[in-house]
Amino acid sequence: MLSMSKNSFKIKHPLPDTGPRNPKSPHMSRKRNGNFQSLQCIAGEYIQEVADHVKKSSSSRDGEGHIPGTLYCTNLRVVFLPDSSPNNENDSCCLFMCSDYEVALPGIGKLVAVNSFTKAKVLTSTSTLKFIPEELIIYCRDFRVLRFQFHENGLEPQAFRVTMAIAQAQENNTCYEYLALKNLENSCLARQDIQLQEGFSVVLFETLCDWEKELKRLGAAGWRVSPVNERFDMSTSLPKYLWVPNRFLDNELKRAFVHFNERRIPRLCWHHTNGSDLLRAANFHTNSDPEKEDIRAIEILLFAGHSQCVIVEATADLPSLPEINQSYSKLWNLSLCLTDTSVAPSDEKWLSSLENTRWLDHVRLCLKKANEVTLLLTERSRSVVLQESDDRDLNCLMASLVQILSDPYNRTIHGFQNLIQKEWVAAGHPFLQRLNVLRKNDQDESPVFFLFLDSIWQLLQQFPQSFEFTEAYLMAIYDSCFIPFSSSFLFNCQWERSRKNQNRFLNQIYTPINGWQENLCSEILQKGYPIKNVGHTNLSTVWNWLLRSNPWQIAQFRNPWYNENKFSNGGTLNKNFLFKNGDKMENSSSEKRTLYIFSKGCLSLQSHIFPWKNGILSKKSFHRVQALETSREERSWMAKSNGSFIYHNDLLLHPSHTGTSIRLWKRCYLRGNPEVQVGLFASNIVKLTEELDLLQKRLAYLQARGSYSVALENE
Repeated sequence: MLSMSKNSFKIKHPLPDTGPRNPKSPHMSRKRNGNFQSLQCIAGEYIQEVADHVKKSSSSRDGEGHIPGTLYCTNLRVVFLPDSSPNNENDSCCLFMCSDYEVALPGIGKLVAVNSFTKAKVLTSTSTLKFIPEELIIYCRDFRVLRFQFHENGLEPQAFRVTMAIAQAQENNTCYEYLALKNLENSCLARQDIQLQEGFSVVLFETLCDWEKELKRLGAAGWRVSPVNERFDMSTSLPKYLWVPNRFLDNELKRAFVHFNERRIPRLCWHHTNGSDLLRAANFHTNSDPEKEDIRAIEILLFAGHSQCVIVEATADLPSLPEINQSYSKLWNLSLCLTDTSVAPSDEKWLSSLENTRWLDHVRLCLKKANEVTLLLTERSRSVVLQESDDRDLNCLMASLVQILSDPYNRTIHGFQNLIQKEWVAAGHPFLQRLNVLRKNDQDESPVFFLFLDSIWQLLQQFPQSFEFTEAYLMAIYDSCFIPFSSSFLFNCQWERSRKNQNRFLNQIYTPINGWQENLCSEILQKGYPIKNVGHTNLSTVWNWLLRSNPWQIAQFRNPWYNENKFSNGGTLNKNFLFKNGDKMENSSSEKRTLYIFSKGCLSLQSHIFPWKNGILSKKSFHRVQALETSREERSWMAKSNGSFIYHNDLLLHPSHTGTSIRLWKRCYLRGNPEVQVGLFASNIVKLTEELDLLQKRLAYLQARGSYSVALENE
């Protein structure tokens, strides 16, 4: 037997940590360098492993390069700190999860260890690594690719330990729901005053005042805010407050809940100033057997005072949830191929594979469907009801897109954030299941929200001057979905979110003078965080941009070509749209009511109001009435909907959805390819804006000077 070399060593797999390491331990005392001291952890976060002299691969216009620094693995994230900070004031602001050099553990999609003497190995929490990694590649779920090369001079144990620590920690996400959320609130409290100065305010739609304020903005005089679900006893997936017809009492309203899936009744989500109303609802319940009074209540909700109601089947023309998830997974795997420099996005084989993902087809269908619904609302005063099985996925997408196309207010930063809060967060989109950030159940995963963001990006390309926000803003929202440190995208509904807020890390203590009071637990006040006396505050939302973005990044959210004075009517929709054929809501009650079904681009007249079969509206009972009036209306609709065009009057947007008008979102999906990203977008958009402002002022000065000279000559 050969004797063991004196430079050899044995590798033992480290046991999983049960708690934070003591910084005074021998293991950590060797790591006391400048970077270790500069790593700022939030309360409850602790370092598991650290490796010095690591080189991170980076790409620039000058080619491939390496940045020396230190790699950390904490119980919440993977962080790389460069040895020397770049000479850029924009990077001087160190915020939690702000840098491109870090990734939250749930954001890791694939972990690969590379060694020149053996085959690369994909690591999971149960993997056994039998070689010393020379390079560690982290494929992030947000399409980023992080490459780290380890030092070769005797520091191999560090490379092994930090690699295994990341592998074991990436699937241990049990701490995020209870630890990460509550600890970030300290940062929120510390920066609360600064946040108020930023101006990116948002209506959370959690109070009665929020809903009344938005209803007033819409000018929907025939509607009111109902507190019938204030305690979530009608439906746990619906928000606390609903918009219902003005003269419809809550006692009558309660009769309708039982006849819809998940008790999600038809309710208003947007009002058109020509009188049309956009509603959303779930399908009728399977075992529904309505009485006469129940049918009357459902009729009032569906028609909403109109003589005509169109039920739009959201699932008829759009991809299913499994199809969306499968397409997105193919797109993610396809993007990994571009990390190989031998593959280019212009290759015919790669483009063919991109087409086979069908992701762009799904985006095209979404825009087409939203455009059709927008025309239904615009052409005459009617009730348009978006109907989906559970009213929690595709209805969120369609309701949002229709309002983006129809309402200029929703194309502002403030309006867009309110729209997401109203139609996604408060409406009960199951973010926890669909995004599956905590990897609880892969079967329910389906990134419908990402399909929505991609559709908005397509609109940005077609109408660049109609949106106040930019591509960078959409990217910030997209990236926030993989950072589970806010309450917005981490719960399935408002009821679940409110329970976490009520039961979060607050202890009640009793004193004879003050009675029962809630105080912050001492566990979140560790690490030297100051105690601040606060009342009942909600958890941090994703819209607190200053928690994760520096001022330079936030400045890129605004579109310099957007004219904010274009819509100077106080933020209301009144008088933005004027139609000669718009009938009023209150005057249509005496007219004969007609019900249409809109499916696969066609309007079909429903002969009976509510033909139940197996709990849903039976498609077999749909038949086209050959009356002259109906045929004329259907022909008129087909003539409008078949025209693929771009119509833009700064108020109503009709996007094109054919041919090459639908493009790949390269900045998002191809960010792992350095050759694609270099030169793809201007990183100094703020400087460009300042230069444009300077030129405009200079031009105004010259024009004024020229006018003054002309006046002198005339004298």
